Amino acid sequence: MWISNAFAQATAAGSDSSGLMSFLPLVLMFGVLYFIMIRPQMKRQKETKAMLAALAVGDEIVTVGGIIGKVTALKDQFVTVEIAAGTEVQMQKGAITTVLPKGTLKSA
Repeated sequence: MWISNAFAQATAAGSDSSGLMSFLPLVLMFGVLYFIMIRPQMKRQKETKAMLAALAVGDEIVTVGGIIGKVTALKDQFVTVEIAAGTEVQMQKGAITTVLPKGTLKSA
């Protein structure tokens, strides 16, 4: 008596397009995320992989820890780096961040 009955509303005539429009922001956010974050990261990974594959004895490198040295020996996953005269360190290839231009160590 005191409470009125509740009735369901009829669907609007344009409800099909509004359902599709509700997914549009989600699709746009994924597109922006792909072009701003995912694509550049994949490109950087590809460049790093190519750099490590082209690594050769005699290359001058910089490691993740900032150590600069010259590659003296290569194995599958490990590299031997001479960091000072008579001082060699063995490390993983993944620890190499940059291959320096030839002659960089001589000028330093």
